[in-house]
Amino acid sequence: MRSVTLKVGFLPLVDAAPLIMAEEMGFAAEEGIALDLMPSPSWSALRDMLSFGRVDAAHMLAPVPVAGALGLGGGGAALEAVSVLSVNGNVIGVSPQLAEKIRAGGHGFGFDDAEAAGRALIGASGEALRIGVPFPFSMHAELVFYWLTALGLPAPQNVQIRTVPPPLMADAVAAGEVDAFCVGEPWGSMAVENGVGELLLPCSAIWAFSPEKVLAMRADWAANEPALRGRMIRAVWRAQRWLAEPGSVMLAAEILSRPAYLDLSAEMIERALTGRIVIDGRGTTRKVESFVTFFDGAASFPWRSQGAWIARAMASRLGLDRGEAMRKGAAVFRPDYFREALHGTTADLPGASAKIEGANPSESAVASEHGTVILKRDSFFDGHIFDPNEAL
Repeated sequence: MRSVTLKVGFLPLVDAAPLIMAEEMGFAAEEGIALDLMPSPSWSALRDMLSFGRVDAAHMLAPVPVAGALGLGGGGAALEAVSVLSVNGNVIGVSPQLAEKIRAGGHGFGFDDAEAAGRALIGASGEALRIGVPFPFSMHAELVFYWLTALGLPAPQNVQIRTVPPPLMADAVAAGEVDAFCVGEPWGSMAVENGVGELLLPCSAIWAFSPEKVLAMRADWAANEPALRGRMIRAVWRAQRWLAEPGSVMLAAEILSRPAYLDLSAEMIERALTGRIVIDGRGTTRKVESFVTFFDGAASFPWRSQGAWIARAMASRLGLDRGEAMRKGAAVFRPDYFREALHGTTADLPGASAKIEGANPSESAVASEHGTVILKRDSFFDGHIFDPNEAL
């Protein structure tokens, strides 16, 4: 097997861990590849790096390939999601001033009730709410829009959405540019650490098992390089399996903390990996089950129904044809590539390539290629059920 170096872009976030661990722990080398990990300052820059061939693959927001398929977000090459890198992992936070108003209104910052937290936020801020998100086409934006709209504050029509790169989110809050934010860890914790924010809710309280980052490739590159595509998928999958082992947390946090990656304290990174989130400057801690998931519950599987949900959300707020959008969104998630790459390994993959999203109020077993796979709870906070068969 020839050794090949692949250029891979990432943003300094905890959920870049599968790519970083694939290289650092030798899983890429086992596949005969080396990953030249290239940091990017923003999601728009990283999207362009991938679209125009500066990198071969990237740690990418799940909605970006979908947005491209819908003709949104600028030009460039068609992108595809060949696996899911992480599920969940985002937090919603507010400025200390807004936190005081929310607390004065009687909200206890329980960190688990999306309806109560949302109503408290709306009540304290009215229609002047300014929310920072890392990118217009992101799960941060889609979940915030879904959450607020379901609670009677149509978004983005009735809120001001500001785009702020994740490492700059705490600075934006401190400067008074935003009142609230939704961002991936560890940048919400950084706002708390710097005394400029308090955390209101994990996004997993809005949708319990939402795809967050994907392993994205250009569609033409993925089609023309099936061997390298497969090696990359397998290396990342093995890294995700390793990350799911309880004994991996401390080493993973130490590696991620290095200057080449997140350049932050291992302790802060460990909060996200363990789900023990410090929500305010007083050290108040909340335990969030499955705060960020890399492997369990078929987390790495690129369900076509996830692409369809993202596309329908975009189409609904932008006035696009929903059915056509859902078909295009589903098509950029590639379970066929994922199955091909993991054929012959110990991976037990779901038998279907799409599922009803939000239908599992608790863990449930589904048919798989070799028996059954246990899927995690995936409920939406308002009881919504999304059936992709409406259009697929």
